[in-house]
Amino acid sequence: MENLKNITPIEDFNWDAYESGDAVTNVSKEELEKAYDSTLNKVNDREVVDGTVIAMNKREVVVNIGYKSDGIIPLSEFRYNPDLKVGDTVEVYIENQEDKKGQLILSHKKARATRSWDRVNAALENEEIIKGYIKCRTKGGMIVDVFGIEAFLPGSQIDVKPIRDYDVFVGKTMEFKVVKINQEFKNVVVSHKALIEAELEQQKKEIISKLEKGQVLEGTVKNITSYGVFIDLGGVDGLIHITDLSWGRVSDPHEVVSLDQKLNVVILDFDDEKKRIALGLKQLTPHPWDSLDPNLKVGDHVKGKVVVMADYGAFIEIAPGVEGLIHVSEMSWSQHLRSAQDFMKVGDEIEAVILTLDREERKMSLGIKQLKPDPWETIEEKYPVGSKHVAKVRNFTNFGVFVEIEEGVDGLIHISDLSWTKKIKHPSEFTQIGADIDVVVLEIDKENRRLSLGHKQLEENPWDVFETVFTVGSIHEGTIIEMLDKGAVVALPYGVEGFATPKHLVKEDGTQAQLDEKLPFKVIEFNKDAKRIILSHSRIFEDAAKAEEKAEKKASKKSSKKEETPMIQNQAASTTLGDIDALAALKEQLEGKK
Repeated sequence: MENLKNITPIEDFNWDAYESGDAVTNVSKEELEKAYDSTLNKVNDREVVDGTVIAMNKREVVVNIGYKSDGIIPLSEFRYNPDLKVGDTVEVYIENQEDKKGQLILSHKKARATRSWDRVNAALENEEIIKGYIKCRTKGGMIVDVFGIEAFLPGSQIDVKPIRDYDVFVGKTMEFKVVKINQEFKNVVVSHKALIEAELEQQKKEIISKLEKGQVLEGTVKNITSYGVFIDLGGVDGLIHITDLSWGRVSDPHEVVSLDQKLNVVILDFDDEKKRIALGLKQLTPHPWDSLDPNLKVGDHVKGKVVVMADYGAFIEIAPGVEGLIHVSEMSWSQHLRSAQDFMKVGDEIEAVILTLDREERKMSLGIKQLKPDPWETIEEKYPVGSKHVAKVRNFTNFGVFVEIEEGVDGLIHISDLSWTKKIKHPSEFTQIGADIDVVVLEIDKENRRLSLGHKQLEENPWDVFETVFTVGSIHEGTIIEMLDKGAVVALPYGVEGFATPKHLVKEDGTQAQLDEKLPFKVIEFNKDAKRIILSHSRIFEDAAKAEEKAEKKASKKSSKKEETPMIQNQAASTTLGDIDALAALKEQLEGKK
């Protein structure tokens, strides 16, 4: 009651107006509106101002900008900021002060876009840490909403370790640093990795400073490559080279380890400056050579698998980490140059004989030809001189043919032992590589592991017969089959060939005999050992002319002898006709040689 006494009534209060519902005093309505407007912020359309979040629900955010009405903004415009709460100050863009319903229309997205480019540039310049919302995946990385701008986050810049599943980051809000801006195309590149690298760098230095060679650490398989495995040692990475994964040969590191596997590794080496750490896994187990059967010795048979092939041989793994080399020369008794791939391939299971064994050097040589008997041990019994066999042509030389009777037993047929009659310039004229040929053993060279073989010796020597047919002075029909600078090769009967020099190819009319011409030839020399027959066509008519001339001389001599005294005739008679004939024959022979 006391309080009511202190209230001073308005002297000019119009009670009649109050009863009618109009309580306005004598103060003008315009003045009241003016006083009310003075309490509100002055805003303009298409202007960016700061507002305060006064209410939120699952769909909308209510923002007060100090205007006569509040604005409502969809919550989706704030998804980049999941920490938004009542009382936060946000920037808004005034699209319209009043719509048809008198509602204030605001947009946070447009406000961000209006100021975004300046903010992004400032963030790059000041190395500011900003927040962004990962919207979706794209080729090579992610799209991030930063201040309303779609920035690119490369896959390599998401984290310091390789990311295998990009989808888990979609929809997340993360902190980033702006690392690159293309002003011309308005492209922005951000990085999350850059935020943690500085911290990791310090962490790496601390870890490396405590490392020691031979130290055993636990690590996690971070990445597997064709050349090795990267291990995360808790902030610093090390590499196990593929050769340090196992004592045995490893073709693919996946055979030994798997991603995210935890394992113990030993430090082999490290580099303070380059921060490289070499790790080993196999070094934590004893070397297989140390546990090799101590009773194993040269001459023992072992079984293993072919793990590596080369032209010069094959590496056989007889136990994990224990390998022996079979040189190609120990694969066959044959002396022909061949490749190791002709005998075996990777993955083959084979048996071999130990040839050498060096436990200190951890080396072993093996052989497989020793599993078969050496054919040269019993060569005299199996291939005696004079025995006949079928061989395979392996190679040619200018002087003969190399053949193989069986694997490891080689022989040479000299070019002169191919044919009795044909003059062969090169073995390829007579046979071909890979063909079978009949041979007879002529000589055995056990020390050099080589047989001297013959082919023509399978037949009788026709020159024994030719000696009786092609006697000196005999005439035979022949055909010129080859013209040379020094003369012509003439084909004679029975498949034999002779040779005539140019002066013996002159015909009676003075012309020279030509290729393929068939003519009679006189044998002027026969050499059985050299298998040589020298022929002459011109000698036929030359000898005929000489014979005629001799006949005329004889006739003239007879007439002169008749005039001589009987005593002279008796003396002439004492020089026998046989001596004269012998001299004539010798003269003929000398002329032929000339």
